[in-house]
Order: sequence, then structure tokens, then C-alpha cells
Amino acid sequence: MNDPPVPPERQTFFSTSTPVETDPDTVQVEGVLERIVFESPESGFIVGRLSLPDQTQLLTFVGAMLAVSPGDTVRLWGKWEEHPKHGRQLRVLRFETILPSTVDGIERYLGSGLVPGIGPTMAKRIVDKFGVETLRVIDETPHRLRAVDGIGAKRAKQIREAWREQRAVQSIMIFLQGHGVPVGQAVRIYKRYGDRAIAVLRDNPYRLAADISGIAFKSADAIAAELGMARDAPQRLVAGCRYCLDEAAGEGHVYLPRDELIQRAAEILSVDAALVEQTLAAGAAAGDLCGDPDRVYLPRLHQAEVGAAELLRNLRDAPMPEIPIQVERAIEWVEKTKQIELSPEQRDVIRTAINAKVMVITGGPGAGKTTVLNSLLEILAVKGVSMLLAAPTGRAAKRMENATGRPAATLHRLLEFSPKTGRFTRNPERPLDTDLLVIDESSMLDIVLFHNTLRALPPEARLILVGDVDQLPSVGPGNVLLDVISSNIAPTVWLRTVFRQAAQSGIIRNAHRINRGEQPEFNTDDFFFVERTDPAHARETVVELAARRIPRKFGLDPKRDIQVLAPMHRGEAGVSALNDALRAALNPDAPTIERQPFGLGDKVMQLRNNYELDVFNGDVGIIVKNDAEMKEIEVAFDDRRVIYPYALLDELAPAYAGTVHKAQGSEYPAIVMPLLPQHYVMLQRNIVYTGVTRASRLVIIVGHPRALARAIANTDVARRFTALSERLQGLL
Repeated sequence: MNDPPVPPERQTFFSTSTPVETDPDTVQVEGVLERIVFESPESGFIVGRLSLPDQTQLLTFVGAMLAVSPGDTVRLWGKWEEHPKHGRQLRVLRFETILPSTVDGIERYLGSGLVPGIGPTMAKRIVDKFGVETLRVIDETPHRLRAVDGIGAKRAKQIREAWREQRAVQSIMIFLQGHGVPVGQAVRIYKRYGDRAIAVLRDNPYRLAADISGIAFKSADAIAAELGMARDAPQRLVAGCRYCLDEAAGEGHVYLPRDELIQRAAEILSVDAALVEQTLAAGAAAGDLCGDPDRVYLPRLHQAEVGAAELLRNLRDAPMPEIPIQVERAIEWVEKTKQIELSPEQRDVIRTAINAKVMVITGGPGAGKTTVLNSLLEILAVKGVSMLLAAPTGRAAKRMENATGRPAATLHRLLEFSPKTGRFTRNPERPLDTDLLVIDESSMLDIVLFHNTLRALPPEARLILVGDVDQLPSVGPGNVLLDVISSNIAPTVWLRTVFRQAAQSGIIRNAHRINRGEQPEFNTDDFFFVERTDPAHARETVVELAARRIPRKFGLDPKRDIQVLAPMHRGEAGVSALNDALRAALNPDAPTIERQPFGLGDKVMQLRNNYELDVFNGDVGIIVKNDAEMKEIEVAFDDRRVIYPYALLDELAPAYAGTVHKAQGSEYPAIVMPLLPQHYVMLQRNIVYTGVTRASRLVIIVGHPRALARAIANTDVARRFTALSERLQGLL
């Protein structure tokens, strides 16, 4: 006996193997999409109103969805949540679109704009002609549409193609959701691959981790398992090795030693080490991995390191236009013009720089780097030398501009990064038009940015790297400044003498003491230590200082002028706990935005470079506007305001407290730094030194004396795997 036919109102576009939700908090609803209140074309996020059978009140739902239009009948799975302004709404976890079965439903469905070429008037004509068979006609016998007044062969073909495209989107979305892909990720996958999405996933689901922001290796691995990919599949093994190298790059490494990579990958993949070892050769042959017998690189990092070494050597050796300068007279002239007296060290810098193609100027705070740089630039400018000034971050560039009185830019802006192509438009074919490039805060340079900078420099140009080599290295992979210095490829001038005026600052004196391994001297002017041995008590003290006592005594704005810096994120006195406590003290009544840990009036930090918005990793601002209807916020940074759609809120984090690494290149009037035994793994001299040197007026350390002593004594910083120095020396 044949099975009874499925009622038409229960037919979906496509069958799906998605299991029924077992989570008791997940609900299923079905109804007609009445209208879309908000839609983000970039993320697929929509806010919609659903009409349910036998109910007069519309249901509000939110979530990432594709290929849905007013008039669609949809089945939604989701969870209820309470929005502070808009009330109860359903957060969609999965959805299906169901074909309408009534004449009215079909007419509204076609007239919604779903199919280009069919508006409300044309939809009525088609439905009047074919009735409940309309959708079947479009799908199976579209040539019959020509019987409708106003539809010729061309329009009938357009309707058929649009219909097929619509069904393809639905097919892909159901395939993805049916294999455990969350709806938000499914939208991003379709937007990246289009109609090829299913083919791409079946061939190599690990491409998702490389191609799509927000999908990491572990998510791609779960999808691969759903698709039935074997644990020892070549695609999985290579992807696991690349994941380990990506993780290592996040730790600052340019490569991993072969044995360490094998160990890491075998553990991540839960396979035998011998299998990983075999994979390295296959990955190298396919171009997914590269290096030599001892070092394994991601191709982009290998290219950056090898390219940077070759370009820097070539730049040093290329001839440059001669500048007729009598150095001693030039030094006398600049001292007279600027009404300054240069130290013997500073004069040596100028003597070296006049004839150097590439050089490094390094030294700690108060040693006169800015004075000597200004003097050098003044001399060269008078001789007609064109120059560009830059730094790795916006705050560092702004400080450079204020200190020199000359325009300065971030390297990304200087090199004209194109978000569309993902490349810098300044390159060997379109080099920078300058005789001299000066890069400040060069300790923050990672190998990729350094390589792209060198590619954009004309051969005849000079390069001066300025920075404090004792500060923390870059957030990105590499240790450029230290590698250039240790290679001896170019002259390095160390400024060690602290000038008398600078030495009056307890911050500067103590920074140098810390750098020499000595305990700081605490005073009653600008450098304090508050002993707290209990982490919870230390956190409370930090909040009291940053939110109330410092603003009251020193007249500083607690959000803009005071920065709390902690060695690590975790713990009762870590960045996360401090941010929660400081927000409760400084902005207690502001509701959070879209389930994020921040709201209107909060201090936030950009977590990654976003070239389209022109904001960069470490930029700090204040949320000054929240438009819930438009689903966007406005953040005020130092010199401008930036609009963030809700879809990009995961690029922001609370910034009342932050890590020392994130504060590199920045300067604040006041720094408060907790140091406790619980921070043990991050208690290092360069972290304390870098944190202290971020302050211009006030430093307060809160914590345990033993933790401070441990940090200052500890110079055993984990070595970064980078071979730039050896390559510059010609050893590799």
C-alpha cells in the first residue's frame, strides 16, 4: 500500500536530516513572515515579525537567516530572550522555509520581491491563471508562464533562473544546518562560497577555518566529523598542522621547530606522531606548509621573513643621494636654532645618521630619543630631504606627531591598505615617495608589517627604526627590532644617559631601576605601592583607586585618563574580573548591548585590525550612542567617531582594564597595575617595565611585594621562534 500523501501545508522546500531539538529550552514555532524590521546584508542578521495561526499579536524573532522574505511560511527553532527595550523575542538557532499552499499565500509570497521580475501586480496575474499549482508551474514547466499577460520568453527565463537560485540557497542552508552548522555560520559560509558551498565542504571542510572569520579549526573539525571525514584524512592532518602554526603565530612565533610542531599537532588531532611527520612532507609538496628540515612555517610567514631579510640587506647596500652636510657645523646650528645642548651620545646619533642608509636608535624613557630625532630631522629637512614618519598604532603615531611637530601616520595608512583586496597598495610597483622613513615604537613591528613596509620603500630611501628594545615585543609574530639589532646589519645607537630633567620623574627613574633588575623606590609624588595580598581585596583596591581616589585627588577622568593594566586575563584580579568591577563602579546603570559585556558610555577596545572601519588592534574609545532600531553603535576614539553594526560587536571588548601587551604604543596620565602571586606565569620584568612606561604622571602598583620582586627578577622570557637575525647575517 502506498503511503498517504503529505498535506501540502506541511511540504518544505527540501527534506532535512536535522534532528528534532532535545534542549528543553528550545521552542519550535511556525507562521508567516509578515515583515522584516531590520536586515544586515553583510551578516545576514535580521529582525522580523512572524504571524502565528490563531494569534493576533506578532512574534518578534532575531537571528542570521538567508533567502527569506515577507510572505514566506517559516518554521523556526530558537530560545526566548528578554530584550531590555523591545521585550520578549525568539533568538533563532535553526530555520526552514515552507512552501505556501493557499492562493493568498502564494500570491503574497511571489509578490514579496522574492523573485525579480514579479511584483504584486504580476503575482496576482500569475496566481489568477494557475491557482494553487502556480509554484509547481514555475518549478517544472516555466514555459507556461508565457500564457500570462506581460510575460514573454525573456521574463519567463528570468523568473525561472531566480526561482532556481532561491531554491539553491534554501538547499544549501538546509544542508549546512542538517550537518550541525549553526545558522550564523551557515550564513557566512554561503556568503563566502555561494552555490559552491556544499561542494567546498564535501571536498575540504577545513577551508572554513582559513577562509571565514569566526570559524576556527575546532568548529571546522566538528563539521568535518559530521560529514564523515576520517580522523586520518590528509585534509584533516594538514589543517591540524596549520592550526598549530596559527596558534604559534598568536604566541609571537614565526615558525615552530619541526619536533615541537609534530608534538603539538599529534596532541590536537589525537593521532600518532609518525602520521603527522608524514603529513609535513605532503603539506610542503602541496604548498600548505614550508620551511627547512628544522623549521616549519606557514607560507605567508616564511615569505615575510625571507623577504624582509633580503629587502633590508638590499636597502642597506643600495646607493643613496649624497647630502652635502658638514656634520659638526650642522650640530652647532641645530643646537643654536633649537636652543638645546645635545649630549655626546646624541651627537653620535646625528653623526651616524647623516651617512647611514639603515640605522636603529634605541633607549629607555628620558634618554632623549625625541630630542635627537627632532634635531636630526631638522638638519635633513633644511637640506631638502623628504621624509615620512610612522608608527605601528594610531596612538603611537599621534604621540610621534605631537613630539616632533611633523605629520605622522600608522603604517597601515601610510602603506594604503585596501580592504577589498586585503593588500597594501604601496608596493615595489607603487613605492612611497620619500627619501627617509622613520618608524617609532619599532618594538611593536611584527614580521608581516615589516616586510610590507620594506616592499614599499624605494631603493634609494633611508630607514631609521626608533624604539625601546627592552619593552615587550610585538603582539603579532616576530621580534623585529631585537633581530635587526642582534644581526649587526646596520649601526645601532644606544641612548643610555637619563637627562637631569627627566630624572626628576619618579616614573622614569624607576623604569630604569626596573630595567636594571632593581626594586623601584616608592615616593609620595608619582610612584606608589599599595600592599594587598588577597586577590579579591586587591581588585577592590584597584577599583577604589581608579574610579574614585585618583580622579578626586589628581583631577583625572577615570575613563579617558586612567588605565588599569594587569598581567593576565584570568583570576580574581585579572583583566576580566577587573573590567566587570570597574564597569559596575563607573557605569552601573547602562544596559548591555546585544548580550555583550558593555553598553552605552562604556570604555571599549578594538581587538583586531579592521581596515574597512579604519580602526586597529588596541584602539580605545567610548560608546557614545546605541541605536537599537538600526542595530549599530557609535564609538568615539581619540580623533574621530566610528559606526559599528551589531554584527561587528565581537570585535570590541571592555577596556577599563587591559593587558600590558594591548597598551603598547599608548600613554596615559595614570596607570594602576595589580601584581599578585596568582599572576605567576606572567610575572616578568619586561611586562612591569612596559606597563610602568605607559604612564606620564602617576603609577600605582597594587599587590604582593613578593610578586613585584619575582617579576623584576625574572628575565626568563619565553623565546620567540624567529630566524630573521640569522637570515640578515646570511646564515640561512
